[in-house]
Amino acid sequence: MSTTGSKRPAQVSAARRRTVIDALRRGAVPESGLDLLATGLDRFEAALDAELDAVASGGSVFKAVRGEYGSGKTFFTRWLGERAKRRNFAVAEIQVSENETPLHKLETVYRRLTERLSTSSFPPSALRPVVDAWFYALEEDALAAGATEDELPGEVEKLLVARLAEVSRHAPSFATALRGYRAALADGDEATAAAVLAWLGGQPHVAASARRSAGVRGDLDHFGALGFLQGLLTVLRDSGHTGLFVVLDEVETLQRVRSDARDKALNALRQLIDEVHSGRFPGLYLVVTGTPAFYEGQQGVQRLAPLAQRLATDFTTDPRFDNPRAVQIRLPGFTQESLIGLGGTIRDLYADAAVSPERVRTVVDDAYVADLARAVGGALGGKVGVAPRLFLKKLVGDVLDRVDQFDDFDPRQHYKLTVASSELTDVERNLAATVAGGSASADDIDLEL
Repeated sequence: MSTTGSKRPAQVSAARRRTVIDALRRGAVPESGLDLLATGLDRFEAALDAELDAVASGGSVFKAVRGEYGSGKTFFTRWLGERAKRRNFAVAEIQVSENETPLHKLETVYRRLTERLSTSSFPPSALRPVVDAWFYALEEDALAAGATEDELPGEVEKLLVARLAEVSRHAPSFATALRGYRAALADGDEATAAAVLAWLGGQPHVAASARRSAGVRGDLDHFGALGFLQGLLTVLRDSGHTGLFVVLDEVETLQRVRSDARDKALNALRQLIDEVHSGRFPGLYLVVTGTPAFYEGQQGVQRLAPLAQRLATDFTTDPRFDNPRAVQIRLPGFTQESLIGLGGTIRDLYADAAVSPERVRTVVDDAYVADLARAVGGALGGKVGVAPRLFLKKLVGDVLDRVDQFDDFDPRQHYKLTVASSELTDVERNLAATVAGGSASADDIDLEL
């Protein structure tokens, strides 16, 4: 990120502050409140907000985000997801992995999407509240059109057929399952209703009796998943949501899977891009994140020429002139200066709720924040780009917490930075090993076999 300071609101609720500080203390990216930490993202705001508005108006967008480890990809996508939620989007963040969520199995990707689906009102999984809100909206529309209570079930059925007409061309079982869910609720059969909704969310191994009662068969497959996604977008729109923001995080893991699975996954990504651009998914904003090696290497995007063509973006110019409207955008990562600026922002956010705010700001002054940032960067071989997570964890948990609780604690006298291997990620651990030993031995690197 750049050195631009964050535009932190003058008043921050105690709950938002606590959510952010608690996450940083654990070394994690906060789930919310990211606008309090955003630095250097101003250059993206206008273009991304325009894209969100276009999706809210019935368009669809695909975006690829590239950045080295530690450059803030997860932070960036969650920050953008928060902006989407403020526009009443539903949001889902999916971690791509070979075992849990293989990208070449779109039925699994869809299942993870429904499991991670959240809205401004409901945490994951928000699938049931969304579906219930959709049926409520259909009932309201039918009543507004003059339907009586006796006519209501039939009129709702007509609206269901009309609203899902396009979806039913590709995935007729989506509408069938919704009817089965509604029928089970009307009969007071909660167990069957929950099972049918689980099937609608792509869950496998749903009881055969529940599937029979709803009139559906088998489990969701790769091709049916796209139709179900189309249906979910329709349900979201009609239940009052402006769109769906989906993140496929860490797609660079595809480089480590078997070649046949990798080729299938890359082709699935190409298929998703084409479907988004074809207009099949109005209301969808789809983001993928990966490292430069994934986008440029022969084990990644370049392995599939049609996919490489779709993601091709010119990054030969000065990063200051990168086009945020392009299909692919890059995050330049932190510099020492921007890391220090972020530390000052966190210090001030923490101090606002401290027992003695002035003591926190005085003891942990800008000079000390800069010294700690340099020390953490040095412990990681001077790689500032991967230092933010560890730096903020140390700043909050080791320094600010102690200054706030102990009147005689002075970090310059009583604290010496220590970095245990157990608290590092794999990337951080390899960098720390390089610093400690001069160079990392092949025996020090764990390989996934």
